[in-house]
Amino acid sequence: MQVNVLEAKTGFSKLIRILESGMEDSITVARNGKPVVKIVLIDQPVVSKRIGIARGKFRAPDDFDAAGEEAAALLSEGTL
Repeated sequence: MQVNVLEAKTGFSKLIRILESGMEDSITVARNGKPVVKIVLIDQPVVSKRIGIARGKFRAPDDFDAAGEEAAALLSEGTL
């Protein structure tokens, strides 16, 4: 799909809806009939694919929870 600059300016929201609906993969904006810009959707990663992305990248030390009770007591005592 190709539109001129004035059409893109006045109908920008409509062009975005067209891309989001999947009716078009990209929209070319032309000046004086010459293509100058291509509008495309940003490829967003699916959130579920991010879960577990760091699996195997680091390891917690064996004594990670050793001071857990002491830390909890220090945080819960005292006045704010």
